[in-house]
Amino acid sequence: MGVKRGRCLCGAVTYEYEGDENWRGYCHCESCRRNTSAPVTAFFGVDYEKFKFTGDEPGVYQSSPGVKRSFCRTCGTPMAYETERLPHEIHLYAASLENPEDYTPAFHVFHAEHLPWLSIEDDLPRHAKFSSG
Repeated sequence: MGVKRGRCLCGAVTYEYEGDENWRGYCHCESCRRNTSAPVTAFFGVDYEKFKFTGDEPGVYQSSPGVKRSFCRTCGTPMAYETERLPHEIHLYAASLENPEDYTPAFHVFHAEHLPWLSIEDDLPRHAKFSSG
């Protein structure tokens, strides 16, 4: 499938990965909403062995036990989510992709936490908690 790339707003933090994503979906959890200041986040998962940061090293903070979130130290763009529950993969934001128009989500997770004033009209499966499809 080739190499895919992404970056933060200012371009300091960049990444690339090869091949297909493990999954693609929307996340409605309160934690992701607060991290991105957005009502929903579009994410995808990639195996660590296929992924690498290629620009500046992002800043990292522990947002909850067993969870790390990465961000650009220059512009503040959220870059990645990592959890000890899924030690083989990193989760990246679809909007950070070089070509986000090529991204297509397959499901919604943490839909039980969705904001009632946001209506996404699609036929994708909606999971109350996390499910990678």
